[in-house]
Amino acid sequence: MKKTATRLADGRELIYYDARDDAVRDAVDPRPLDPIATRSEIRHDRLLGDRVAIASHRQGRTYHPPADECPLCPSREGRHSEIPAADYDVVVFENRFPSLAGDSGRCEVVCFTSDHDASFADLTVDQAALVLEAWTDRTAELAQLPSVEQVFCFENRGKEIGVTLGHPHGQIYGYPFTTPRTQLMLRSLAEHRERTGRNLFDDVVADERADGRRVVLEGEHWIAFVPYAAHWPYEVHLYPKRRVPDLRELDEGARTEFPQMYLELLRRFDRIFGPDEPPTPYIAAWHQAPFSVADRGEFALHLELFTIRRTSGKLKFLAGSESGMNVFINDVPPEAAAERLREVASE
Repeated sequence: MKKTATRLADGRELIYYDARDDAVRDAVDPRPLDPIATRSEIRHDRLLGDRVAIASHRQGRTYHPPADECPLCPSREGRHSEIPAADYDVVVFENRFPSLAGDSGRCEVVCFTSDHDASFADLTVDQAALVLEAWTDRTAELAQLPSVEQVFCFENRGKEIGVTLGHPHGQIYGYPFTTPRTQLMLRSLAEHRERTGRNLFDDVVADERADGRRVVLEGEHWIAFVPYAAHWPYEVHLYPKRRVPDLRELDEGARTEFPQMYLELLRRFDRIFGPDEPPTPYIAAWHQAPFSVADRGEFALHLELFTIRRTSGKLKFLAGSESGMNVFINDVPPEAAAERLREVASE
């Protein structure tokens, strides 16, 4: 992998990740852009104890532009985008409309491919491996920023999820705090250790392997299963079998096997509801240990993949119980979801 860093016209950082070591990235951003002025603010909710990012400047972000005006496609004559080059493998750049910025963290965009009409599931094994390298490198780089406590790599896919740009891309958030969801995991982790003397993540994976009914896919280095108490209609958790706190700690075997495993899961997701359904909307979320937490090695890196589609043509809405009280009601038994995901395996 070759990494080349540059700056856009407004001063934002952009990094090319190339599979070829001889790639030359010298294109300059010619756009007349003013320096970015963000008004991101983190506010503390005293009742719930969590934090909310207030970012009014995001109201003006790009919203479903036509394909020939996509800001994530390569630049061409007469049409300059966020990527100055005429082509690219993987690109990461600072978000022009960040939810978090400055002392309040950092937001980056990850373009998985220059092909506007592709999806992550269309990538080759080598392309997916390069994305993994980019995620890992950004985790390492953001870990050095004093304003970042936790790195969150994720992809929102599909209009139903709320995606405003159709180009295959994801994002990376550098939070200045430990997120509420991670806080809950850490609390459960500590309680389980005190009660049993064992690691909770290890026990969850061992229990799923022993039960077997919810295991979707298993390799030498990774295992994917529908969790026992899945919140979403179709939800899969992907764990490396050797527990590590973040992407930086994956060994070579896990790195080599990950692209095949992940691409297979994504392709199965697109087949859940049959050949006549549009691509399945999903969220793919990497969970990594915060940097300042005691004994980071107790935390287990894992990826959670889920869709808000519950059946053909119908979405799972977060209504009264979910939105009002954070109590999820799942219409699809996890065992049935796992069986369906095994049925649609690639031949």
